[in-house]
Amino acid sequence: MRIASVLALLMVVAGCASTPDIAFECSEPRPQVCTMEFAPTCARLSGGDRKEFASPCTACADPGVSGYDKGGCPE
Repeated sequence: MRIASVLALLMVVAGCASTPDIAFECSEPRPQVCTMEFAPTCARLSGGDRKEFASPCTACADPGVSGYDKGGCPE
């Protein structure tokens, strides 16, 4: 029983370590109009840089953005 518990814990830890680089991908077609929602979003640009946007919609409206994470970009 103890071995099974250790193995289950290792599987959970391994799953946490393999989180994707981008939590959400932008889909096509890109938004043309966004609401004035403020939900800070850290977007991944095509070149690999990150840029903060006011919302996921405004991030994905930019054709240079490939995906985003919720919350602002780390300093």
